[in-house]
Amino acid sequence: MPPLATVEGEKRHFSQGRIIDLTTGKAIDFPALIDRMEPVDVIFVGEVHDNPEHHLIEVQLLQALMTRYAPPVAVAMEFFDTTRQSVLDRFMEGDLDETAFLKEVDWKNAWRFPYHLYRPLLWISKDKGSALVGINAPNRIVRKVARTGLESLTPEERNQVARDMDLDNKAHRDYLSSIFKQHASGKKPTRGLGNFDYFYQAQCVWDETMAQTIADYMANHMKAHGGKMVVFTGSGHIVNRFGIPERVLRRVDINAATILLYPLTERTTINKKLADYVWLTSDAKTGRTLKRPMKMPPLKTSIKGSTAK
Repeated sequence: MPPLATVEGEKRHFSQGRIIDLTTGKAIDFPALIDRMEPVDVIFVGEVHDNPEHHLIEVQLLQALMTRYAPPVAVAMEFFDTTRQSVLDRFMEGDLDETAFLKEVDWKNAWRFPYHLYRPLLWISKDKGSALVGINAPNRIVRKVARTGLESLTPEERNQVARDMDLDNKAHRDYLSSIFKQHASGKKPTRGLGNFDYFYQAQCVWDETMAQTIADYMANHMKAHGGKMVVFTGSGHIVNRFGIPERVLRRVDINAATILLYPLTERTTINKKLADYVWLTSDAKTGRTLKRPMKMPPLKTSIKGSTAK
């Protein structure tokens, strides 16, 4: 029997491919989802990094938003840290070819997930977007915090992450505590993560730095010129809003929406607070790689049919 989802407090059942408005507990179609983004300033999209279906959906979302709304949409990505911003700017301006771009962002070591999964988003952003923004904290700093704590950072390192850190969100802490325990009890526990406080500080360095970068961009660019920002991150950074979204809203007065791409593998009940919208997907995985970039064909941004009806 295919896996089905219900929404907390609702009787309806939903299968893979459906888009659910968690406020109403009802399914909506793809054009309706895009319509509902009209008053939204920042749209958070949460993915499972190695799920190819999620990347296809992200392309569909970005194309539709680029087509529907003006001025041009800015795109923010977890996959690049803030120290790579000058490289992203040069790529957007056409000063770097694809091979040089991948080398300068150190894709192989910095992100490690197959480039071909993200390539369409990058080229749509370059073709139609107003900006491509790297929002993450440098990996080496996050790793250091996870092992020796926030106080171990040098002044130079501390200046590369968010100034303001909220370490007291109990719901967020409890959520990450459950993840930490899974790491600790797994067959291959994550090396060097023996202290939960340091693990939690590292997660907050991630979320707060991404939130500050988004908020700063909105305050300095979008508020002056208008337009929307679409933020692509791992799903754990946006679930229940207590990762990045609430930390952005703490810094800047904007409208935000969260769209969670949700692999449905078994019968489940979805908490209404999980996101604003949930798109139910398969649990597909990919292990393929793309060693040599190929010339990108021309992209046409248009809204076509959705897998959700």
